[in-house]
Amino acid sequence: MNRRSFTKVVGLGVGATAVGLPAAATAATAPTARRAGGPAPTVPTITPGTHTEFSGLKQVRAGVLDIGYAEVGPAHGPAVICLHGWPYDIHSFVDVAPLLAEQGYRVIVPYLRGHGTTRFRSARTVRNAQQSAIALDIIALMDALEIDKAVLAGFDWGSRTADIIAALWPERVRALVSVSGYLVTNVEAQAKPLAPAAEHTWWYQFYFATERGRLAMESPIDRPALCRLVWETVSPGWDFDDATFARTAAAFENPDYPAIVIHNYRWRLGLAAGERHYDSVERKLAARPRITVPTVTLDPALDPFTAPGDGSAYRSFFTGPYVHRTLSGIGHNLPQEAPSAFAQAVVDADHL
Repeated sequence: MNRRSFTKVVGLGVGATAVGLPAAATAATAPTARRAGGPAPTVPTITPGTHTEFSGLKQVRAGVLDIGYAEVGPAHGPAVICLHGWPYDIHSFVDVAPLLAEQGYRVIVPYLRGHGTTRFRSARTVRNAQQSAIALDIIALMDALEIDKAVLAGFDWGSRTADIIAALWPERVRALVSVSGYLVTNVEAQAKPLAPAAEHTWWYQFYFATERGRLAMESPIDRPALCRLVWETVSPGWDFDDATFARTAAAFENPDYPAIVIHNYRWRLGLAAGERHYDSVERKLAARPRITVPTVTLDPALDPFTAPGDGSAYRSFFTGPYVHRTLSGIGHNLPQEAPSAFAQAVVDADHL
């Protein structure tokens, strides 16, 4: 897809100017990150929760969105884009970002559509959360920030988004870190039942298919309680405190959050339609394209969604330089629970 075709898909031109709130932290004196050809440096080990806030946020018009994002590190360093999932936000990377900045990377951590300070530029834009729409948001962000190529690193929705970009636009990806491996959604396959225990793990997906689930997402009381329950269920070993959850839960107050969450899970089950102008991208994804860029996949051992087999279930989808790791004692929110290991995976992927 060329730039002209891409602009037609996302529906709006890409703005090129980032409008800053308080300035993001920089690491102007950090060493320049190195790509393949030398050994990967060792990332320092820190205690999770060492950092609690980003020093500032920026906004940039990109495609159909005005995207809010944190930026840490030298402005001319190699770019790393960290992508969060649901029900999380940019604070999943609040410890990861400074670790990578110290290695000389320019770290960009955007709020996905419907989260935090990211807003739709038009009230008329469909609040669509199908996988191709979110992936094209990140391509638009890269164009707006004049980033030709970046390391993409994510978990949950973020892994899926990074996988899609790496599969369909490998020329934009230096390397990939994907928690839980290959997560590109096949809507047709989603119609087939899983084993009962696996279906039980996805309880909220089915809850969101009901009117009760939609109302819960719209409720200022039920929404945070539901999201916190998910945190506790999928990260059983993570002893987070009220303040940690509250910092992320603020991102759920975005006015588009309920619509985006509900559409994402209904679309995956084939219960909500996507938009026709994404059809060509979805057809390519339905073919389960392989990923050729250098990749590190991470499996959190305590995550109930982690497939058995130490990555074997998805190994065939990665045909380039590849490393797989399983992290014991870690749950679904891997970058926040194990920031040093996640940052090390980014550095190692960039040196494959």
